[in-house]
Amino acid sequence: MRWLVFAALLSTTACVKRIPESERTVVFVAKRVRTLDPRRPTAEALAWRQGQLLAVGSKAEVLAAAGPDAIVETFPGSVIVPGLVDAHAHLASLGRSLSVVSLLEARSEAEAVKRVQGAPATAYQGEWLVGRGWDQNDWEGQQYPTRASLDAAFPNTPVFLTRVDGHAAWVNGEALRRAGLTAATKDPAGGRILRDAKGEPTGVLVDNAIDAVASKLPAPTQQDVQQRLKLALETCARLGLTQVHDAGMDMQTFRVLQSWDMVGVLPVRLYVMADGQGSEAEQWLGHGTFSGRHLELKAVKLLLDGALGSRGAALHAPYSDEPTQKGLLLLTPEVFAQRAREFSERGFQVAVHAIGDRANTLTLDVLSQLDPKLRNRVEHAQVLTADDVGKFARYGIIASFQPTHATSDMPWAPARLGPDRTRFAYAWKSVLATGAHVAFGSDFPVEDPNPLLGLYAARTRQDAKGAPPGGWMPEQVLTGDEALAGFTTGAAWAAFAEDRRGMLKAGFDADFVVLPVDPVSDAPASLLGAKVQVTVVGGVDVYRAP
Repeated sequence: MRWLVFAALLSTTACVKRIPESERTVVFVAKRVRTLDPRRPTAEALAWRQGQLLAVGSKAEVLAAAGPDAIVETFPGSVIVPGLVDAHAHLASLGRSLSVVSLLEARSEAEAVKRVQGAPATAYQGEWLVGRGWDQNDWEGQQYPTRASLDAAFPNTPVFLTRVDGHAAWVNGEALRRAGLTAATKDPAGGRILRDAKGEPTGVLVDNAIDAVASKLPAPTQQDVQQRLKLALETCARLGLTQVHDAGMDMQTFRVLQSWDMVGVLPVRLYVMADGQGSEAEQWLGHGTFSGRHLELKAVKLLLDGALGSRGAALHAPYSDEPTQKGLLLLTPEVFAQRAREFSERGFQVAVHAIGDRANTLTLDVLSQLDPKLRNRVEHAQVLTADDVGKFARYGIIASFQPTHATSDMPWAPARLGPDRTRFAYAWKSVLATGAHVAFGSDFPVEDPNPLLGLYAARTRQDAKGAPPGGWMPEQVLTGDEALAGFTTGAAWAAFAEDRRGMLKAGFDADFVVLPVDPVSDAPASLLGAKVQVTVVGGVDVYRAP
């Protein structure tokens, strides 16, 4: 039970360490066990053997069921909850973000450039210097950066820096030169090249315009891919994530993870959405779905619009703070509907990135025509119309929300949307009240991968300092039970796993987390500094705090 279970796989010839499974029954006794089972919401202990829960109940009941030879551990001040699941995240991007230059929380363009100047060797892909995480909304004046500051620091090295949401890139003149972007270059469909008064590219590219530069980056090596995935998986286990729904995976990443799953070294479960947008779409269609030990491929991810922060989210009416812009549809309605139908007919659950209200209306209308048994999903669903709120329940469509997006966006989102549209922005409670299935995630690395921060945001709609008082749009605040369900039972439903995960009950997979706080009844602020004590996946310790 106490092994470190993830081996370093840095090359195809590396030694592989299998994840061991105890042959004996193991019992954990805690202050409280939150089961999420409505027939018995709380318990004192649980027992498992060979990856499955044997008993959940009082200490006496569980010890009797476990037998005299059981291994017993006691956590007197701790609370055990079902395994926490991030229902929308990007594993490879997390590993990449932990390797390249981080611009998260940089407070000015100058600070961001200074960080790039101190880049580690791992931040280079070939000659290119790569970073991510800048957000002009955190800077005084909230103005986009320009190539000028990068050109002064890096006149000859191509620099490629993605915005925190991945829907914009900031590049220097050398990168523009290598991509052949000039004043004469037209904006691509679904993309925007920001320009100065003379029409010259400023160095900021939005949505589909990013591809012209991104396509010039050398591909990461196989060793880069493996090292980054290893780092990301270890981070997830440490933070109490027992499963991640990966929202748009490429084939190279999938093949690496599939090989690791075959030899039993994946520390957490992965529910994969194939990237149905790029050049591999036809390959994924031919590949079809897949189920392994800890790796499943049952869904496809389609990207319909951009992000609110870069004004790429597709709105019915213009942005309140930029009346010339209504956002971007990254696929035409016709292509989107055709692609969704093709994947649905191959048995894929269709998951669609939709942030603006126009994108959500189109997504809900298209998904309503597909097979509801496939539990199709809207990823983000950030801005809805009043008419669209009830469509999730009506058509059996899952709303896949990220609570920390609301608390990150609340300082500037009302200016983008105006008061009328803000009313149904990040409207978790409104959608939940209709009876719809709701799943929660983080969209890491756009947001911090720590699910306890998501639980805090869902319960408070406040930042870490407790602002604003009462929470932003407090009518959308969730109870502790509702918040925890989004990361457990809701996520299990979204992955067709409600009969074996999401709750702690006999016969279910032994996926759970030991916490020093009660995420349901303790003060929400206690979640902010809490550290996971033990993460168990399939009855195996994949992380134990030192």
